[in-house]
Amino acid sequence: MIRTTIMLAFWAVMLPLAAFLFPWVLITGDIRTLYRVGMWSARTGVRLAGIRVQSVGLEQLDPSRTYIFMANHVSNIDPPLLAPRIPGRTSIMAKQELFKIPILGKAMRMASLIPVNRGDRDAGIAAVRAATEVVKQGIHMMIYVEGHRSFDGKMLPFKKGPFYLAEECRVPVVPITISGTHYVMPKRRFSIKPGVVTLIFHKPIEPEEFGSREQLMEKVRSVINSGLPPEYQT
Repeated sequence: MIRTTIMLAFWAVMLPLAAFLFPWVLITGDIRTLYRVGMWSARTGVRLAGIRVQSVGLEQLDPSRTYIFMANHVSNIDPPLLAPRIPGRTSIMAKQELFKIPILGKAMRMASLIPVNRGDRDAGIAAVRAATEVVKQGIHMMIYVEGHRSFDGKMLPFKKGPFYLAEECRVPVVPITISGTHYVMPKRRFSIKPGVVTLIFHKPIEPEEFGSREQLMEKVRSVINSGLPPEYQT
């Protein structure tokens, strides 16, 4: 509990400091410095919580290309663990309620993050369209393909939206296996246990390898599943 408090306190301190950059961002329209501060803060906060992160497979990524990253999701700690380790600027789909928070919501929109309402099909379609425009700008997209966190560490059924996006954008898809966050911070637990989390960046699936939407979904699921410990594989 102490480590969790330290992490949250650090982020609470960094938020107003980052806010000092906001007038500059509004004037210039350049979000890059604020983005770097945000990624550094996320990485440092996780380290203060006692979580060590091992990244595997990053050498397979071409820094000149744009990717759609698709990962499993078991913990609230997944986003601040994963986002700073994706090379280059990355967008995500986030709950639309966050975009209503003053300053934070504005910063998220300027950073090309995508608001999504999980319970509204039409809003989901609009989110996919908005994400398509972001990817076309050369910004990576990071998606948790189950849509919700898993209770037991095993994968839930995948949402279809990410695969519509992949078909529309025709950029490589990178499956990511997140392993260890079910131990350090499972769903419905607030406190964090120190531990090791492994992020496996699997070989990109090229557009010509997609096949049908259903075949791509099965490929991504199989690859992510293969990186999980045996007790969490389905």
